Amino acid sequence: MEALRIGPLRVWPPVVLAPMAGITNAAFRTLCREQGGGLYVSEMITTRGLVERNRKTLAMIRFEPGESPRSVQLYGVDPEVVGRAARMIAEEGLADHIDLNFGCPVPKVTRRGGGSALPYKRNLLRAILRAAVAGAGRLPVTMKMRKGIDDDHLTYLDAGRIAAGEGVAAVALHGRTAVQHYGGVADWTAIARLKEAVPEIPVLGNGDIWSAADAVRMMARTGCDGVVVGRGCLGRPWLFRDLAAALTGEGAHRPVRPPLGEVASVMARHAALLVECFGSEPHAIADFRKHIGWYLKGFTVGAETRRALATTETLEGLRAHLAELDPDQPWPAEAEGPRGKSSPRERVHLPDGWLDDPYDGVVPEGAELETSGG
Repeated sequence: MEALRIGPLRVWPPVVLAPMAGITNAAFRTLCREQGGGLYVSEMITTRGLVERNRKTLAMIRFEPGESPRSVQLYGVDPEVVGRAARMIAEEGLADHIDLNFGCPVPKVTRRGGGSALPYKRNLLRAILRAAVAGAGRLPVTMKMRKGIDDDHLTYLDAGRIAAGEGVAAVALHGRTAVQHYGGVADWTAIARLKEAVPEIPVLGNGDIWSAADAVRMMARTGCDGVVVGRGCLGRPWLFRDLAAALTGEGAHRPVRPPLGEVASVMARHAALLVECFGSEPHAIADFRKHIGWYLKGFTVGAETRRALATTETLEGLRAHLAELDPDQPWPAEAEGPRGKSSPRERVHLPDGWLDDPYDGVVPEGAELETSGG
């Protein structure tokens, strides 16, 4: 298997950590990177927040000294603002790679015409990609998208061809529509169709990769050049170690299934990294709480211990409660499978008249988000 080529970047194994709001900060990226190689993308950064030098946004473009390549995801709807943001990243050396968000399905994004709603407007998409590639200069620009708004408004093939024509270095496809959100089953066949439609650039597959075996199956079934892992690594940063071993293909692969003691050690490491990242222990420990259920899924842990872990306010307290767990408890079968939100939506919130003209290139009024992070 060959390394993934994204412009001048060589990515091995061909694995990308999907940008996830509130998750893929510097601490989590470091934790995952310690497990194996790949490309680790930041939380979503808004182009408006960046060019206006919003303090929160600038703080989120934080990379550890050893992070290489540095990868940032941008959200934008206005070609002019997106181009300025890409130029700023390139000229100020803020990152080595820019990914563009055309996959977010949350209402506050789609109702503005952004995220997974935007590729429906073909000419607006083209203008944004053109501005981003021009602004980025030598930095590679990629894009992540969904199949479309719903089954009646599929956009991924057109969007992929537009991206290839505008000099985008690679495209990633989540095999769901926006209305599916994270429900149902990802359509890997769509990933194969996209690869056939744009053979000139790398295509990455995303959706329902819960294990390294899933990634191997996806690549074999679709012919994609790499995989993007999102919810599959929640509470499972060692998945990247597993992926590296499986995709190397040397000998029989045995999945990484750590006992509870090893899981507890990773949890403590994660919390400590968050303290370093945020510079505030109360903030870091509060932020870590959302990860506890993902890490402990399937393990037998008493309600009192879970409550204590979720309410502690200090790193010392967290470590003390983790020490109470049975270190020899083996990896349970119940720990496998989906994590995170999975319910489909009844409809996608869109700007008024959004579906009237798929070739409209007008920037929606009030489309730009001010706050980064999703």
